Amino acid sequence: MWEFNGLPLHPLIVHAAVVFGPVSALVAIAYAVLPRYRDRLRWVTLGLVVIAFVTIWAAYLSGDNFLEKGQQFANLGGEAAERIEHHEELADVLRWMTTGFLVVTVLAVWQHAKAGATRYALGGLVVVGAVLTLVWTALTGDAGAQAVWGS
Repeated sequence: MWEFNGLPLHPLIVHAAVVFGPVSALVAIAYAVLPRYRDRLRWVTLGLVVIAFVTIWAAYLSGDNFLEKGQQFANLGGEAAERIEHHEELADVLRWMTTGFLVVTVLAVWQHAKAGATRYALGGLVVVGAVLTLVWTALTGDAGAQAVWGS
């Protein structure tokens, strides 16, 4: 099992994912819909989306490793197993949504100087990717919290 200082890595990494996922989404939305601040937010947006991508993938991979290698999950069944499976399914979707969000954000930043339909189309895709990442990060994080702390 992947560990840091004797602690499983997954519970440590998820905190970065649940912060950077929503923050990157909100900044990306501002980049796309606030033309006045677009130039200032260009590189900040790209940097935050890259960090969100890395932390969400790291959370997914460390969670997969935690579930596979963690002794506490060996004989798990019933409602607890269902909650973990639900969390894992949401995380699987989230990692691909975040990948798409990264791709459209890179394209939007690369085509930053474009005007007209290209700017609006890329801006729209960035907003869609941001909203999906924001919602799925919240759903995945909540499902993980319910799996651990739910009654």
